[in-house]
Amino acid sequence: MADFIKTQNSFANGAVAPEFYANDNINGLSCLQNMDVLSGGGISRRAGLVSVDKLSGRARLFSFSVSSDDEYLIVLTDYHMDIYLNERLISDIDTPWSYSDLSHIQCAQRFDTMIFVHPDYPPQTLQKNSSGFALSEFSFSRNESDLTTNAPFVRFDDTIGITIKVDAYESVTNAAKFTTNQDFWTPDNILGIFTLLGHQWVISEYISPRQVIATTNSVYSLPSSPVSDWQEIAFSRTRGWPCSITFHQDRLVFGGTRSWAGGIWLSQVGRHNNFNSGTGLDDEAIFISLQSQQRQQICTVVSADNLQILTTTGEWAISCKPLTPSSVDIQQHTSVGSYTACCLSPQQIEGTTIFVAGNGCDIRELSLDNLSETYSANDLCALSKHLISSPTDISYNASLRRLYIVNQDGSMAVLNKNTSLGISAWGTYQTKGSFLSVCVCGTKTYVIVLRGTDVCLEYFDSSAMQDADEYSFSFMASGLPIRASGHNVSRLRLRKISSRVLDTKSICINNHRIALPNEIYNTGTSGYSGDVSVNLLGTSSETMKSVWSIHGNEPYPATILSITLYGWYTV
Repeated sequence: MADFIKTQNSFANGAVAPEFYANDNINGLSCLQNMDVLSGGGISRRAGLVSVDKLSGRARLFSFSVSSDDEYLIVLTDYHMDIYLNERLISDIDTPWSYSDLSHIQCAQRFDTMIFVHPDYPPQTLQKNSSGFALSEFSFSRNESDLTTNAPFVRFDDTIGITIKVDAYESVTNAAKFTTNQDFWTPDNILGIFTLLGHQWVISEYISPRQVIATTNSVYSLPSSPVSDWQEIAFSRTRGWPCSITFHQDRLVFGGTRSWAGGIWLSQVGRHNNFNSGTGLDDEAIFISLQSQQRQQICTVVSADNLQILTTTGEWAISCKPLTPSSVDIQQHTSVGSYTACCLSPQQIEGTTIFVAGNGCDIRELSLDNLSETYSANDLCALSKHLISSPTDISYNASLRRLYIVNQDGSMAVLNKNTSLGISAWGTYQTKGSFLSVCVCGTKTYVIVLRGTDVCLEYFDSSAMQDADEYSFSFMASGLPIRASGHNVSRLRLRKISSRVLDTKSICINNHRIALPNEIYNTGTSGYSGDVSVNLLGTSSETMKSVWSIHGNEPYPATILSITLYGWYTV
């Protein structure tokens, strides 16, 4: 039996899955619950939660940042939007979305305007003005000369071979009867816009699957034969609406619809309601369609160093600067694919784009190589996949360097990441109840928590020692199984565990509560800093279990900088 002293002074890899327990080069833990990994490699009890409000039902959170003084939190519930400023409800607005729709909503903001998209609803524009907030349906600009709409128009694949016979319709000025050579029209086509004969036409009346009445804004000439050269508006009730949105190089970008999964529409520069491609001038609108051997359903579009397009089967980028109709350079870089069960907006972290992969358990980091030419999609949770399970929400707090992912089971996976210091540590947050949504607004992290039958809006605060002012929570960190001199230990006898702590007021080691000086509990004191230990801990041959655990459930701070084990072992 050999004597050993083993010190772990960094927990930079956080909680790792059991398949990595035999690796000697991992500064990890077998469990990290309700604790965060600090920049120096130590671990600390997480912040508590402060109650803000009780909500009418389950909800999803979004951030609307107008200025440093106007950081608004948007709470979407069933057909309703609540807007908070500094934890105070200042506005409530009706919306077209039910709660079941909220998981597929995306949004993009520019100045005091935010646009929301959903594949089954027209885009909605939230505008902040001097009188408050207003939500209205997004509208394309119109040309004053002929009142035509500057919307994007396309010819869908399922219309190839369909011709339109145009007949005069005398009872309405500038109207015509459209007759197709096969079934095409439905009642949903009413108010849909089509282009043919050099005019825009609005469907005003449905007659049959082969006939409708359409009107135009000017005099037209009847064609001598059925028209085969025609297009329809890209977004409509029949074709669906954009599923993703961003602003890039002062263009509004829509990505993917139900009927054109790989379509990307970019507005004119500085004119975000104008999608008229015109004559292809540099500042006019652009339409791109992804081409590959696999069907590419666009999940999200991201404005980063380039315009990134994340689809169900791969990751694309448009690298042109500036981006013009004549200089579109688009290519697929990786083939990971994005999660589709719900929309989880990619997060910008340290110059990279973080997204949830299609399998629902990989968190990928999309980053450029040193030459800024090719993207890679590294797996950020390669050591900790057991902590990610069917995620339902995601948000990143840049001030804390912390990524939050809400799991379907109500737990929250948390990544503490600081690349320059070698920190990439996953752990879990739990509370009395279930986390439903998370959003960073300014420097604060807000959550929606289901506590019994109550749906509660709360936020993390380092000064809070409990959750929602009344619920205590336990924290725990457990080490990896002991290895010594590159070997697995078959039998271990511990005689002492020592821990160096910082500003700590309550801590237990292997179920032994550590006695700390009484004076640290006086008002205004920061806690104890120094070494604490427990002795005579016994013998163990359970080689796959941790031999040490630090834990607690009292409402006091606890920070652990290192752990040292003293004992004997056999291999």
